[in-house]
Amino acid sequence: MFVLTVDQRRSRRDIDRVPELLDRYRDHQLIRRFERTAGDEVQAVCEDAATVVSIALELVSTPHWSVGIGIGSVELPLPETTRAGRGPAFEAARDAVTRAKTAPAALAVSGPEPAAAEDAETASTLVALLVVRRSDQGREAVELMARGLSQTDAANRLKISKQAMSQRLSVAGWHIENAGRTLATRLLDAANTTGSHRP
Repeated sequence: MFVLTVDQRRSRRDIDRVPELLDRYRDHQLIRRFERTAGDEVQAVCEDAATVVSIALELVSTPHWSVGIGIGSVELPLPETTRAGRGPAFEAARDAVTRAKTAPAALAVSGPEPAAAEDAETASTLVALLVVRRSDQGREAVELMARGLSQTDAANRLKISKQAMSQRLSVAGWHIENAGRTLATRLLDAANTTGSHRP
């Protein structure tokens, strides 16, 4: 199981962004939806690694959030509210979000097998840094592709040539990002499977 603990960065000098986050991920595939746990911190429970990677990368692509991913078991049955949940995955998420506050991409992963969690964190961080350092033009091009547009349709939308669109995607690292997301997902799954077999 995965627990996401997310904390708003520099919250004392910013507006409260938690309500927007809660609304944004209300319909995502989560076992327990995001819920404010304390101050500007939220937490959710998820069993799908791809969903965890997607949410984590979306959040750290802005300067507003530190994201901790905890891997491990949870006490069952899960309570109705996320903040009432207990178990190793919740403890791991607490450790991860604390480390994320000083991590290069504001993202960290913790779990019962440190080496497996570190591998998942490294892959996730590399993809996150690629996304964070993308230019506005590159971000715009990638967002259109993420909506399911073809390169030709995306180019027409941006009023540029197909060749220019291909160049923007190349510079933005779009193909590398897709491969990186897949790798991060596999490593999270592997860390979760490895940890679940511990006595």
